[in-house]
Amino acid sequence: MTDVLVVAELMDGGLRKNTLTAVTLAKQIAEGTGGAFDIVAIGEGSQAAAAEAAKYGARKVLAAEVEGGYVAERYAPTVANLAADYEVITACASTYGKDLMPRVAARIEAATISDISGANIDGGAVTYVRPMYAGNVFGHVKATTDKAVVTVRQSEWDAAAESGSASPVEDTPVESDDVADKLEFVSLESQKSERPDLAEAETVVSGGRALKSGENFENVLEPLVDALGAAMGASRAAVDAGYVPGDLQVGQTGKVVAPKLYFAVGISGAIQHLAGMKGSKTIVAINKDKEAPIAQVSDYFLVADLFEAVPELTNKVKTIKAG
Repeated sequence: MTDVLVVAELMDGGLRKNTLTAVTLAKQIAEGTGGAFDIVAIGEGSQAAAAEAAKYGARKVLAAEVEGGYVAERYAPTVANLAADYEVITACASTYGKDLMPRVAARIEAATISDISGANIDGGAVTYVRPMYAGNVFGHVKATTDKAVVTVRQSEWDAAAESGSASPVEDTPVESDDVADKLEFVSLESQKSERPDLAEAETVVSGGRALKSGENFENVLEPLVDALGAAMGASRAAVDAGYVPGDLQVGQTGKVVAPKLYFAVGISGAIQHLAGMKGSKTIVAINKDKEAPIAQVSDYFLVADLFEAVPELTNKVKTIKAG
């Protein structure tokens, strides 16, 4: 019997959708081993987030109100203290999960298994599957410690569905220590956009170095992004060239996405980029090089000059939407 604790990620006082992929893993382990799973919402707005989390079938939901903004060292003591009652502690492998969960694992001396894409249960033992070498091979990993801290690759897991009944919500004490007491949250600088979040969008339009400038991202690519109601992404080459900011990077060293529809515009398809988007349900690529590696993973591949094809496609989309 394995009990699981899901560490929820909060944003603007609410539950972030990516938490639901970790809930899916927790349900699988709990059902496969005869255990149960709980959720902890920690941070500012924990009560509101806990109320949202209560919809997904947990045995209970814990709320830990930590004021003053997110600092991993201030969250870790509380999560580590709660971990005493669980065999698996899990979260989404987002920036938040990658920052917080290793600190929790160090405190409780648990194995860390990061960025998993699957899990198999046999005789009560859990084997985790995680991509390695840019997704070219998959490792099958078991924890040899009493507890395991596991992060879930969002693009490889479905979001959990609502269960139809609400779990009880309980307040839980906030822990602190010498390290946490020495840190103070000063401020958060983030870019606000009316577009969908890149990691959670159903449609993503990404541009590559072939766009040649930031102005072309704005004048050529962004109209298509907005016509489709999509999130905008970019290759590392485009980010390194300074065309767009780094938070738009899709790939092995950027964000991993798996939308229903992914457009790769002027992207050759280096293995590092493919590692971040090849799980997309439908991939459309526009490239004038018919031998570009992106063609190997594309469902639709248009050999064309993007400066001609993209404006034409944008106009077609607008015409169709106009009815």
